[in-house]
Amino acid sequence: MVDLKIDLNGLELKNPVMTASGTFGYGLEFDDFIDVSRLGGVLVKGTTLHHREGNAYPRMAETPKGMLNAVGLQNKGVKYFVEEINPLLKKYDTNMMVNVSGSVIDDYVETAAMINELDNIPGIELNISCPNVKEGGMAFGTSCPSASAVVEAVRKVYKKHLMVKLSPNVTDITEIAKAVEAAGADSVSLINTLLGMAINAKTRKPVLSTITGGLSGPAVKPIALRMVYQVAQAIKVPIVGLGGIMNATDAIEFMLAGASAIQIGTANFIDPAVSIKVIEGIEAYCQDNGFAKASDLIGAMITD
Repeated sequence: MVDLKIDLNGLELKNPVMTASGTFGYGLEFDDFIDVSRLGGVLVKGTTLHHREGNAYPRMAETPKGMLNAVGLQNKGVKYFVEEINPLLKKYDTNMMVNVSGSVIDDYVETAAMINELDNIPGIELNISCPNVKEGGMAFGTSCPSASAVVEAVRKVYKKHLMVKLSPNVTDITEIAKAVEAAGADSVSLINTLLGMAINAKTRKPVLSTITGGLSGPAVKPIALRMVYQVAQAIKVPIVGLGGIMNATDAIEFMLAGASAIQIGTANFIDPAVSIKVIEGIEAYCQDNGFAKASDLIGAMITD
């Protein structure tokens, strides 16, 4: 039997497969398709301090080998999550983690502090791709000083596992990774969506109401894989890789590049049972290739 367990800097995963925020709801929506407790972890949908309606429609569009989204973090706020959703998540025997977003640092801090009080939530994923309204709308994660500032502030109030989700829309993602590691991140996840757009040639209008949106799916995988490899050379904390993972082979490639675990995003919309298939595929690969533990795959790419 293959040992699928992964130690993510003190957070124990029963296997390396997690689901990405924004693509798996609160996990509850997938009960009819899979046993959610079999997963290594679930990143529930983005949660903010206050209720958000999100962006105007249309806010999703299919692209060749992927999709664009500009949902705008629609959610009912952290108080609703704590009171209405979290009690329902206690039935799951896996790591239910919350993706936390904000417009100013105080929003992140207050949201994280509320989640810190929930016994059954072992960690949060900090989305630093959000626009910083006090800095002219530039995303927190696109500069080392602003990325460090938000992580440091949250670290002071959040005592459990702090994962930081990195934006690929930067000149050098390794510099951002080093900055958040120094600021107290327990792990990093990458990549978030790439900035893209689509135009309807017949109407000469943008497809999305926001004009631009986040590109995900198989089209981004080579970029994500490269960034995971580069970050793995630059930091010591574990990496959770994501970006275009559609099957077990994709997931294994991310682990070989240096990821300790992976997240499945867009593929959940195509096949709601894909995460379980990826777990089974990783186990089969390890058996077929003489790996006693899934953790032996981490950074095992042969370069000579």
